[in-house]
Amino acid sequence: MSTADSVADLYRNHHGWLHAWLRRKLGCTHRAADLAHDTFVRLLKPGALSELREPRAFLTTVAHGLMVNHLRRQDIERAYLEALATRPEPLAPSPEERALILETLEQIDAVLDGLSQRARTAFLLSQLEGLSYADIATRLEVSVSMVKKYMLQAITHCMRIDLS
Repeated sequence: MSTADSVADLYRNHHGWLHAWLRRKLGCTHRAADLAHDTFVRLLKPGALSELREPRAFLTTVAHGLMVNHLRRQDIERAYLEALATRPEPLAPSPEERALILETLEQIDAVLDGLSQRARTAFLLSQLEGLSYADIATRLEVSVSMVKKYMLQAITHCMRIDLS
């Protein structure tokens, strides 16, 4: 059976259930439909179904990852729009600039994915707010040497990322 046939079979047997599961999690039938669709599109990639034993558990795992990414993007966009709302109108970026900024923020978020929350926070406080290690230590309620460890983790992690 081809990958497309396997995905079509999974779709017929599990789409309704997956959509209902996502709708309960998200509280929005339209977003749930989009993420259910995206879940099945992900399965079309070569090898995606190679280790499929429990279809619902597998679909739930894929859909959950997509949902987390969606919610993360929403949080980034919400924070950006809140920050934007505090700017005077003449300084507000154009819709094109806003789209580019949001895309860049999502890329930064993806690069920092995999870091501990503390390492991520220390890195962002250093790079975006320009705080000293001592100020970061105070804010995070840790030692300066721990901040140095967090920064080393973050920088090492960023150097390993393939941005191509």
